[in-house]
Amino acid sequence: MPTTAERVRTLAKLVGWPGEIVALPRASLPPHLRDAYQYTQDLAYDTSRIRNELGYKEMVSVDEGLRRTIAALRENPPAIDPAQYDYAAEDAALASRRISGLAC
Repeated sequence: MPTTAERVRTLAKLVGWPGEIVALPRASLPPHLRDAYQYTQDLAYDTSRIRNELGYKEMVSVDEGLRRTIAALRENPPAIDPAQYDYAAEDAALASRRISGLAC
């Protein structure tokens, strides 16, 4: 199962985004980028029964599914509220990373 970082890199590649992906400690993030969720739990599941008994298999690959989703979102983009972003705070968090030498 891919990590969150691997998923983000895959999405960046599929949309053709050439930017840098930077991981920062939660404490270094501006408040609007912090969420209340905990991502430390492992998720494990076994799909062998549905595959063996019902012959289930994926209709498309993960990458193809993502490509289709990206295309649909580009055709029907969600409404964006610019007020939910604080680019100055994000730039400051990145600058502090460079100053303190935090690794990505």
